[in-house]
Amino acid sequence: MTGLAETRTGPAVEAALERAVDRLLELQDSAGWWKGELETNVTMDAEDLLLRQFLGVRTDELTQQSARWIRSKQRDDGTWGNFLGADADLSTTIEAYAALRLAGDAVDAAHMRRAAEYVRDAGGIESSRVFTKIWLSLFGLWSWEHVPAMPPELIFLPPSVPLNIYDFACWARQTVAALTVVWAYRPVRPIPIGLDELRIGGTPRSRYPITDPISKAFVRLDRVLHAYERHPVRPLRRAALAKMERWILERQEADGGWGGIQPPWVYSLMALDLRGYGLDHPAMRRGLEGLDGFTIVEGDTRRLEACQSPVWDTVLAMVALGDAGLPADHPALERSAAWVLREEIRHRGDWAVRRPRLEPSGWAFEFENDWYPDIDDTAEVLLALRRAMPGPALNGAVHRGVDWLLGMRSKGGAWGAFDADNVRSLVRKLPFCDFGEVIDPPSVDVTAHVVEALAKEGLASSVAVREGVAYLLNEQEADGSWFGRWGCNYLYGTGAAVPALVAAGIAPGHPAIRRAVDWLGRAQNEDGGFGEDMRSYLDPAWKARGESTASQTAWALLALHAAGEYGEVAQRALGWLAGTQLPDGGWDEPLYTGTGFPTDFSINYHLYRLVFPVSALGRYVHGGDS
Repeated sequence: MTGLAETRTGPAVEAALERAVDRLLELQDSAGWWKGELETNVTMDAEDLLLRQFLGVRTDELTQQSARWIRSKQRDDGTWGNFLGADADLSTTIEAYAALRLAGDAVDAAHMRRAAEYVRDAGGIESSRVFTKIWLSLFGLWSWEHVPAMPPELIFLPPSVPLNIYDFACWARQTVAALTVVWAYRPVRPIPIGLDELRIGGTPRSRYPITDPISKAFVRLDRVLHAYERHPVRPLRRAALAKMERWILERQEADGGWGGIQPPWVYSLMALDLRGYGLDHPAMRRGLEGLDGFTIVEGDTRRLEACQSPVWDTVLAMVALGDAGLPADHPALERSAAWVLREEIRHRGDWAVRRPRLEPSGWAFEFENDWYPDIDDTAEVLLALRRAMPGPALNGAVHRGVDWLLGMRSKGGAWGAFDADNVRSLVRKLPFCDFGEVIDPPSVDVTAHVVEALAKEGLASSVAVREGVAYLLNEQEADGSWFGRWGCNYLYGTGAAVPALVAAGIAPGHPAIRRAVDWLGRAQNEDGGFGEDMRSYLDPAWKARGESTASQTAWALLALHAAGEYGEVAQRALGWLAGTQLPDGGWDEPLYTGTGFPTDFSINYHLYRLVFPVSALGRYVHGGDS
């Protein structure tokens, strides 16, 4: 790339941008998309082995490949965590330990002894999460009597009734639907291991304290449901299982998966197996074959992605290349825009339950997830498509996307990720739901992306944008930052909110913008970069504290640029990016900066370390906006 504009950034920053753009262009697939690895934790690999054991398809070669990967992620103290530098996680350690036992690792091996000691000290299997107990119950390593009930009759509750299946966020909805079938059968299949060494005895414990009246009432209800399971109403149970089976089959995607994510995928395969679907049935065959597309084999190791993010990665790359000065008719942008246009979803998904008259549109995160387009991706798609050459097809898709975003607004003027008004928090109290967030309320970062996209479509003065702006201003923290739901954490929220507010007409001199700028100045690390540890979701002392990362430094710069800041804070951050760039044009970023569920499921998006720095450098070099 040549011909960078003369600005206040200096030759080192301009050269860094040129190298980074070249690297990003190299990574584009010939079909037009980008996709970086989505790295999570070893429960993906452990549960994959347990799934294959359950279905009778586990092979020794595959087992040993996965086991080598799991061992490589064990820490010196014998534990596993959910992100680099995380505290030990009990459930993750139990599942990893079980997988290694399945691979033949001896109980008295040093690394296994250290893991078992930690598990016992942390409360044993008795204190693990519900999902872990379900996995163990499948093989007789835990009792189904000590797993909270979730009966398939749930499918009969209409959407207007609390605790119906559509009260769950889409990621939890699909998982819960499949697990109600598993629960109804409560299978126990032989496995060549035992885990008595991980028990401490005594009463099973909940991950979360049960202290409020509603939670206590649900515990009593769970006892009633367990009693019902001993003598269910047979015709009702048969009808519920048949309806849930149809619901699951209807939502299988073209790639064989469910929702484009691991949890509903594996549980749906188990549910269909229990309903009598053989391995040669097309639904089962597609499901297992589809998992191969989520598998990464490197050398003698094998690991599984929890999800893939090609639409998200592609539109972020398009925005970044536009920020870097590539013209709309550049071949890379033309190819990516054509691919993105083909990914528009014209199918009514679960979102239509609460928005039945809304015309279908939207984009999903994944290659195949037509039942669940999401609001965040759709907003970024609109911003990205405006970086490409306009035309009738592009304009039509953008207009449909705008209408869909407007229709998916929740009460109060903000946006959630997948559904409108998915805010009934009662489901959080269910004893079954200890595995992360189970509803999808509006968030700052999603609302900010929508506000920015709508404002760029000429709707800055609309009621929707005005109410979105009011929501963002109201959600600002006292110190000037914003909370980040889908990225870590306050740096992500602030990096999204400030550009959105400025795009919507809030002046850089507005008190809210100035408070954000002041907070960023205080948050900057001594080395000039910005970083925030995932532990900030649990401990306020970690807020805006952590080793500098390329993605988080870029988020801070995006906010500073929108606020018109070119001074020392910005210059030091730009210098940090230029000074830490790798010879290939990218950045090293082993730390996790993305989230699925804050505190429970963390993500390292491998392309974040490149697309966001390109955007930040590009805006400073070329003086453009978001």
